[in-house]
Amino acid sequence: MVLVIAVMLISINACQQPSNVDTGSEYMPDMAHSIAYEANTYAYYYNNTWGSKEDYYEMAQPRVPVKGTIARGAASSTAMTASNNEISVPANGAVPYYYGNTEEERTRASNELINNPYKITDAGLAQGKELYDIFCGICHGAAGDGGGYLVRDANPAAGDEGGKYPVQPANFLLEEFVAASNGRYYHAIEYGKNLMGSYKDKLSYEERWQVIHYIRSLQAKNLKLKYSQLENTLNSVDIPAGEHIADAIMETHDAHESDHAEGTDHESEGNHNGDH
Repeated sequence: MVLVIAVMLISINACQQPSNVDTGSEYMPDMAHSIAYEANTYAYYYNNTWGSKEDYYEMAQPRVPVKGTIARGAASSTAMTASNNEISVPANGAVPYYYGNTEEERTRASNELINNPYKITDAGLAQGKELYDIFCGICHGAAGDGGGYLVRDANPAAGDEGGKYPVQPANFLLEEFVAASNGRYYHAIEYGKNLMGSYKDKLSYEERWQVIHYIRSLQAKNLKLKYSQLENTLNSVDIPAGEHIADAIMETHDAHESDHAEGTDHESEGNHNGDH
């Protein structure tokens, strides 16, 4: 009987409900209140085992970043150009952009975003071409000369009334755009310019930079210069990936060809045995 009464009293006390004058009681409070150390968070709980409020407050303070740390979301960084593998980009391609949609911010982005964080690769240029043809070529033209389908001349003989675009799109082949920094292009893709809308919801972080690479390749082609993963004579900013990338691609291609050939041989052998 004593044991039953004790259990009942403990249960009633443990299940005490809060009121306007009482905070009530909690069953297993450690499940609701972390007693572990949480970095950069000050939420002292009286049952924690890390020490006093002052001790916990000191532990919860931000620490100095590790030497060499690169800020997350840097749209372009010299350190990032060392290797494509050094670029940490979320799966959805969403990387913060710390420039506003004003002319002052456009100028700042043009002055500060110099390096393309991705090296020049033939695969990247192929991806850039595909995306450029889909999103950009209709206005800026397949050659980047601003003569896209929407600004085409009328052809009455064919019943073509011509393009309907009210303004002339930028001609990337002009000296002004050849000399423009990568930041000028990136900012335009991010926010748009004049009647051109934003493409940040259509192109991921990497895709924007690959499109810029492809625009550079169009400029190089027009000037009869080189812009590939092996050589860049257009400018001194964008860095070719080099022969080791080309060799790796060729090795992968040869390996696939070899596997395919072996598969064909086995298939032929199987057919031959089947005939017997």
